[in-house]
Amino acid sequence: MFEAAGYGVAVTVAQARPFDPDAWGAVPAGVTRRRSRLTDVLDVAGFDDADFVRELGAVRDLRSQLAAYEAALVAGFAGRRSQQWDLTEDEPGHGVEGYLPDRAPAGVSEFFADELAVVAGISRTAATRLTERSLVLRRELPDTWAALADGLLDPPRAHAIVKALGGQSQDAGGRVPAAVVAEVEAQALAWALGGETPVRLAERCAAALIAIDDAAADRRRKRAERCADVQAKATADGMGQLIADMPMPVAAACRDAVDGYARMAKADGDERPIGQLRALVMADLILRPWDTSREPVTAHLQVIAPLPTLRPHPTGRTEVPTDAPTDSDTATVDGAPITAGQLRELLEQLDALCPGGLQPPADGTLGISLTDPETGALRATVTRGELERLVRRGCPQHGRSAECGCGVVDRPPPVDRYRPTPAQRRYVQARDRNCRHPGCRRPARWTDADHVHPHAEGGATACQNLCSLCRRHHRLKTHAPGWRFTMTDDGVLSITTPSGVTRTTRPPGLHLPDEYLLVPVGGPPPDPADDPPPF
Repeated sequence: MFEAAGYGVAVTVAQARPFDPDAWGAVPAGVTRRRSRLTDVLDVAGFDDADFVRELGAVRDLRSQLAAYEAALVAGFAGRRSQQWDLTEDEPGHGVEGYLPDRAPAGVSEFFADELAVVAGISRTAATRLTERSLVLRRELPDTWAALADGLLDPPRAHAIVKALGGQSQDAGGRVPAAVVAEVEAQALAWALGGETPVRLAERCAAALIAIDDAAADRRRKRAERCADVQAKATADGMGQLIADMPMPVAAACRDAVDGYARMAKADGDERPIGQLRALVMADLILRPWDTSREPVTAHLQVIAPLPTLRPHPTGRTEVPTDAPTDSDTATVDGAPITAGQLRELLEQLDALCPGGLQPPADGTLGISLTDPETGALRATVTRGELERLVRRGCPQHGRSAECGCGVVDRPPPVDRYRPTPAQRRYVQARDRNCRHPGCRRPARWTDADHVHPHAEGGATACQNLCSLCRRHHRLKTHAPGWRFTMTDDGVLSITTPSGVTRTTRPPGLHLPDEYLLVPVGGPPPDPADDPPPF
C-alpha cells in the first residue's frame, strides 16, 4: 500500500502456481537462501504501543483469513475422497475392532482423516476434528465462514460456534431444522462481534438451541450420556490427563468436591499449588475408595432455573417460532446450559422439588432473582421467605389486591462503609455469576465484591459500583498501572488496557445495547486466574 496526498493504491499479486525456489537455479558460493522473514521488513524494536496493537490486529485478521482458507482447502480435499470409495458391509475388511463409523463425516471416506494427517503432519484425531470443523463451516454455517474469511471473526470464536451448532441439522435422532440453526447462527455472530468470549459463546449457542427446541436437545443429551466414557491422554514430561465425559451437573459436583478437599489441605498448611492438590485428591479418591478417614465435603453447584424452562415446549418444530425464548431462558449449572428434562432430574436428585414447593437442598440456598422483562437487567434478589412475606403484605400503599404497579422490592441500598452488606454481595454474585474480567470463568462465590470506582477515591458501596473480580484481577485493577475500569448502573463493565484497547463484558442475561458492541473483536481472551481467593 503506497499512500500520498490522502490517496492509496493497493497492489495484489496472485501466484498461479506454488512457488518453487529451485527454479532460480543454483545458489552462488557463500550465499544462503531462505525465506524472507516478516521481522526483516518490520522491526518490532521500533514499535510503540499503538504499533503493537495495530500489528497484533493485523496478525489476528490474517489468522482468521488463513483459518477460513484452510477450511475451504480441507472441505474441497474431502470432496475428492467420497465415501463411495469405502468397502461396503458385505465386503470383507469393511470395519475393524474399535472403529467408530459415525466419526467419518457424511459422504467422506473413512480413510480421509488418515490421509489428511499425513499431508498436514498432524495426528489422526486432530485431522478428524479439522475435517469435521471445515465441513461444518462450508456446508452448514456459511455466514460464520464468511465472517472468518473477512477477518471479522477470530478462529476461537468460530470454533465455539461450530462446536455448538455443527452437525445439528444432520442429526436424525434429534434433528434441528436448518431455519433454527440459521437463526441461532445469526444470534451467535452478533454475540461474537460484541466481544463474547469463546467459552461463553459456545454456552450461549447451546442454550439458544435448548430454548428453541428443548425436546430435541434432551434427546441428544440422553444419547450423549450413553456414549460417556473415561480416557487417559498423555501430555508432556511424563504427565497425562484423565478425561471423563458425564452429565454437566455430575461433572460440576465432582470438580467442586475435589476442590473442597484441596482447600481443606491448603487450610491445613499444605504449600503446594491448589491445582496440584486437586489432581492428587482426585487420584486418591479413585484409587483409595476404602479410605474413610477423610472429612466429608459438600459440593456446591450454582443452579439457575428461569421459570420458562419448566414450561413444556412444543415438539417437532419445522421453523423458528416468532416468540422463541432466548438463551437467557435456559437453565444452567455453573454456567453450562442444561435441558428442562435434565433440570427436573437434578431437582429431584437434590430433593429440591417436593410437595411443599421449591425448597433449598440440604446445606444449600435458594435464591430468587427478579429481572426486567425488557432489558434482562437484575432488579432484585430475594429468598423464598422474603418473597412469601412480600406477597402476603402486598403494596404498602394500596394493599394486596391492588394492581397498582408500585415497586415493592429493589436492589439493596447503598451503605456508608467500605465492606458490602451480605444482601449486596448476594445481589452482585447473582448478577455477575463469574469474575467479570474478560475471559475469566472464576465463579462469583470465589471472587471479591470490588468497588469499580475505588472507595478511597469517593466510590460508593452500592450495587451500581460493585462487581465480582477474582483476586488476581482485583489485584490487577488495584496495582497494575494504566488499567481503567468503568461500569454502568446495570453492570456493563468496560476495561481499558494500558495500550488503549477497551473490552466490555455484561452480566449474563442482560441485553447488550448496540453502542457497547466492539467490532472487530479482539484476540484470544486472557487466561483465567490460576487460584481464586484467598490464594
